[in-house]
Amino acid sequence: MDQKATPVLVTGGAGYIGSHAVLALKDAGWRVSVIDNLSTGFRFAVPDGVPFYEGDIEDAGLVARIFAEQGMDEGGGAIMHFAGSIVVPESVSDPLKYYHNNTAKSRALIESAVRAGVGHFIFSSTAATYGVPEVSPVSEDCPRAPINPYGWSKLMTEQMLADTAAAHAMNYCALRYFNVAGADPEGRSGQSTAGATHLIKVAVEAALGKRDHVSVFGTDYATPDGTGVRDYIHVSDLAAAHVLALEALIQAPGRSMTMNCGYGRGFSVLEVLDALDRLTNAPIERRFAERRAGDPDSLVSDPSRIRATLPWTPRFDDLETIIAHALAWERRLGEIRAGEGAEA
Repeated sequence: MDQKATPVLVTGGAGYIGSHAVLALKDAGWRVSVIDNLSTGFRFAVPDGVPFYEGDIEDAGLVARIFAEQGMDEGGGAIMHFAGSIVVPESVSDPLKYYHNNTAKSRALIESAVRAGVGHFIFSSTAATYGVPEVSPVSEDCPRAPINPYGWSKLMTEQMLADTAAAHAMNYCALRYFNVAGADPEGRSGQSTAGATHLIKVAVEAALGKRDHVSVFGTDYATPDGTGVRDYIHVSDLAAAHVLALEALIQAPGRSMTMNCGYGRGFSVLEVLDALDRLTNAPIERRFAERRAGDPDSLVSDPSRIRATLPWTPRFDDLETIIAHALAWERRLGEIRAGEGAEA
């Protein structure tokens, strides 16, 4: 059977990473549909021609109907699960929201999948499952020791998937993301959430006058320039990894996987801001602030496992390219917002 005949439901497919996964699947000829409650996603992010269901993954009746309509209740089908909450400080102030949205709702979705006989499940996990690792680069075998409810909510879902796969005819892949950034090179999607906290998103907003400065949290880290070092991965490369992971799950139904998604190379906060300044030739204001609790000095992935497991060759492993795509999307987002205002 042609793998691409497998129907794929993308949860959170109107969000940042989910919408890029939808584009990657659609571009490659897969049968893809989307469920999103639009609490943080955007309807415009779902391409024309992709079946869209506005609703919640916790709604078992709706999910069962989607499975039936998309042909996923016949012992096949796959889920790419992106729906959830992702703001780490909010998870500390409102932990029950995160255990509901990320853990309880994932449990409901997994139960629906098992009931329908969905065979494959790809989960959007996070490097936050490692907490503050004692080593860098970080491999999948490093201890999982989350330091916030966000990380715990994701790790609990990984455990549920492992236990479910051991008991039922379903395999899974948990992909632990490092710092996702950039936007679709063709300008079809990007990070659109207001009030985002990701450095590159914040920086390009400042470059376009949407913020008056960028805060640099901490200058006394054990790094070459004293600011935190992170492994930035282009969102389109990440989406491509999901498609390859799906192919691997279909090829080996009895095998499940957990893999880091990063490039294995880090950049400091100041290096990111310097790269943006070079692109725009208009330096943005930097305000130095105290370091945030729980921020590690350096968080860089060891991507050896994903490189050995999947035929994954990143296309956009370049910091200035990542920033340039994010900047182009931020400009495009301004046009979209202006158009929405005109339509209203």
